[in-house]
Amino acid sequence: MYKVNQISDWILSKTNIDAGDTISPLKLQKLLYYSQAWCLTIYNGTSLFEERIEAWAHGPVVPSQYARFADIPRENSIDISKMELSIPKLDNQIDSLLNEVLDTYGEHSASYLEKLTHQESPWIIARKDLKPWERSTEEITAESMIEYYTNLKVDGE
Repeated sequence: MYKVNQISDWILSKTNIDAGDTISPLKLQKLLYYSQAWCLTIYNGTSLFEERIEAWAHGPVVPSQYARFADIPRENSIDISKMELSIPKLDNQIDSLLNEVLDTYGEHSASYLEKLTHQESPWIIARKDLKPWERSTEEITAESMIEYYTNLKVDGE
């Protein structure tokens, strides 16, 4: 298992700033969510990182990463060139999984990924009867992610 900062830094390191690519805090949050969800699903409940993911109004959020980038408006780009990234050496399976997540979700905008998570049952279930704009710190459980993404995996095979 990795620390969420390591996974964030790994994702950020894959952003090709020389080609003009950018990543916002909002998009990073969604990529962290999908990385965790698919790790749990593919590796039989094994977590990628320990921290909880909460069902906030703008989709799934890892609170520590929200705090880490709180000084950057959620749609603005993270200035990766000014960061000292701590990039972990990932085992081959996790490296492959994270690259697959980036290949699948990374090409999409933050707002697209936000809308996508809002259509998926793990976020919907955690939000319960809240209005879309209401605050929540309810956890998106590993069980709900595994159930939902296992069904996606089966349907998509």
